[in-house]
Amino acid sequence: MIHQYKLNGYNIVLDVYSGSVHVVDELAYDVIGMYESHTPDEITAAMLEKYAGNPDVTPQEIADCLESVEALKAAGKLFAPDVYEDRAFDFKNRSTVVKALCLHVAHTCNLNCEYCFAAQGKFHGDAGLMSFETGRRALDFLVEHSGTRRNLEVDFFGGEPLMNFEVCKQLVAYARSIEKEKGKNFRFTLTTNGVGINDDVIDFANRECVNVVLSLDGRKEVHDRLRKYISGKGSYDDIVPKFQKLVKARGGKGYYMRGTFTHYNPDFTNDLFHMADDLGFTELSMEPVVCAPGDPYALTEDDLPILFEQYELLAKDMIRREKEGRPITFYHYILDLKHGPCIYKRISGCGSGTEYMAVTPWGDLYPCHQFVGDERYKLGDIWNGVQNTELQNEFKLCNVYARPDCADCWARLYCSGGCAANALHATGSIRGVYDYGCRVFRKRIECAVMVKAAEALDPELRAKTAPAANAEDCDGCGGCG
Repeated sequence: MIHQYKLNGYNIVLDVYSGSVHVVDELAYDVIGMYESHTPDEITAAMLEKYAGNPDVTPQEIADCLESVEALKAAGKLFAPDVYEDRAFDFKNRSTVVKALCLHVAHTCNLNCEYCFAAQGKFHGDAGLMSFETGRRALDFLVEHSGTRRNLEVDFFGGEPLMNFEVCKQLVAYARSIEKEKGKNFRFTLTTNGVGINDDVIDFANRECVNVVLSLDGRKEVHDRLRKYISGKGSYDDIVPKFQKLVKARGGKGYYMRGTFTHYNPDFTNDLFHMADDLGFTELSMEPVVCAPGDPYALTEDDLPILFEQYELLAKDMIRREKEGRPITFYHYILDLKHGPCIYKRISGCGSGTEYMAVTPWGDLYPCHQFVGDERYKLGDIWNGVQNTELQNEFKLCNVYARPDCADCWARLYCSGGCAANALHATGSIRGVYDYGCRVFRKRIECAVMVKAAEALDPELRAKTAPAANAEDCDGCGGCG
């Protein structure tokens, strides 16, 4: 399977199963497009007709192009077969270890964001704070079920986790106290709306957290429209100076500004550029809102062409900024074509319900934070472990080959079948697909690949961009056999 597209002056051909990316001239682009469904004579005739009057396109040139395509195919870099489905991993019977927990230390929030999937932090249930004893047991559960894996991930989440900051500090201290004995390395992330940030929080985050996720939707009028206090007052003016102070103290690294765009601001690049140019933030993420179709801020079909234009505009602007020596990072354009995730991870996805789980303030286990509050998806608890093994097996099987709608999608080994929670909310099944999200994702991947092509082929960019680091933390999961 191949995918061909043109963007920013590049003719790009993706070979899905080998992972190869080819940037070709117009003739090769057209030849590749016809290669599998036409004979060489038919292709030659079609090319001579299309390029009539172009002295560079001769029968010999076309023959040479066909020969090059055949050589790439023979080398397994073009029209590569799908060797993964036939030798499919036995996902249900695979051995899994827990490598990450999302600790819901607070089911309450000091904001009242209108689009909050967590029902203003309460997850459609009771408000509550996680006790130190429950959090400590959650960390012990993670250690006990992590096998030989050394690096363990813990995200302080909510609601708003800083409403239970003292417990966050106590839990980190406990984790540090057992690391050496247990042979583990805890890596903490803090996700916050910023209201509770102070000097103590900044010192803690910079000392203990490998990453901090900061919620900001962009321009003041955009942010304040939906991210408000209970009183109705917007939060932008309160949180931006705190975010700037924290990021400066971190040296501008190890953080993400995480925004949400809606039907109200499909021109979301203006929000990203505001964060970069006006506020000084360079590590950026912007997510499409996921909500009921009837909500006034829900994205619509009419928004899609605008979104596609915005993603392309962003990719081109990032190239410009890189050349000017003032680069920005966009989370969804981070792509390592040489040392990215192994094929096991590209098939199995995020590991929700198996390698990754969410823990409520009362110690209940759910596949991820987006399932919390839905009793149908409760896995068990941190004292007794996973008791709903039938449900966990469903998540073990929730891979890209288990989704029929993914069968003909060129992007499936980039998204691993997409988000199970989004699929459930869109289709009623964790093995469905959220079609709107799929279309957005495919555009993002096209743009991300184009940026990588520019970095590889543009001498000015090549001199400025170092090879991508291997972001995949392979810690002997065993999935590759």
